[in-house]
Amino acid sequence: MKRREFISLLGGATAAPLILWPRAARAQQPARVPRIGIVDDAPMWHSFRQALREFGYVEGQTVNYEYRYSEGVPDRLAAAVGELVRRPVDLIAVFGTPPTEAAKAATTTIPIVMIGVGDAVRTGLVASLARPGGNITGNTVLSPDLGGKRLELLREAIPTVARVAYLTNPDNPATLDVLAEMKPAAAAAGMALIGVEFGSASDLDAALAVILRERTEVLLVSNDPLHQLHVGRVIDLLAKNRIAGMFQSKENVAAGGLIAYGASRPELFRRAAAYVHRILQGAKPADLPVELPTKFDLAINLKTARALGLDLPPLLVARADEVIE
Repeated sequence: MKRREFISLLGGATAAPLILWPRAARAQQPARVPRIGIVDDAPMWHSFRQALREFGYVEGQTVNYEYRYSEGVPDRLAAAVGELVRRPVDLIAVFGTPPTEAAKAATTTIPIVMIGVGDAVRTGLVASLARPGGNITGNTVLSPDLGGKRLELLREAIPTVARVAYLTNPDNPATLDVLAEMKPAAAAAGMALIGVEFGSASDLDAALAVILRERTEVLLVSNDPLHQLHVGRVIDLLAKNRIAGMFQSKENVAAGGLIAYGASRPELFRRAAAYVHRILQGAKPADLPVELPTKFDLAINLKTARALGLDLPPLLVARADEVIE
């Protein structure tokens, strides 16, 4: 080989990597890590993150979470969601009706996955359960005659109960709807049902005063996000005043409540993670039907029953999914 040809060949060989390197580097660029916004993170979100991890979303590696806090205060809710929209995040996950309403008001483009809301159609969150039609989908805690079923269980647990109170949040229309729906069932069961407002942390003492004045025997507590933020205080006040509490989540019974019946909260959060995965893979919220609950938990705290002087029927205890001794 002639010297000139050899130098030309050597030059081409050394130049090739310089030409190909930028293309190879581009091919090796890591995929963009999605950001998920969460409003009012709390221990109950653990099931959500765990389910996402099972789908392959590892925090700090294949997903990042943006947390904002409002403590259930309407003005803070709007501010918290507004910060996530401006960030911006790729998806917003919210628990309960008021945070979902705040997210809906803040964006029509960022996908929103709602968890454990009340009547999503009546409150205008979605056009229909089968075809949500906008940027929101997720799941609801509603199920046919759920309020009536709770009252039946309550009558079975405490046959003599006559006066029952239900905590409402005026900023959460779902709690007001539930109160209206339960009143006929309560009347048919021979119970007086009193609505008691608890719309901010400062309302709790006033709510307790109403409960005591009305000679309430049992307090019904919803899964309203604000009420759940302060559920420990509610349970303590019930114990100090020897009032039975009926809740919607077994986690409240584990914390000292008497009895709970409702959609499994961990299951709601796990199911919501499946929505997030599908949306991040390209599905549109408008095309993903809103899910009704499929798993319900009955939980009983026998320690609390003894403290209240209640002797619960053995058959009721035997049917419970979880019993706290």
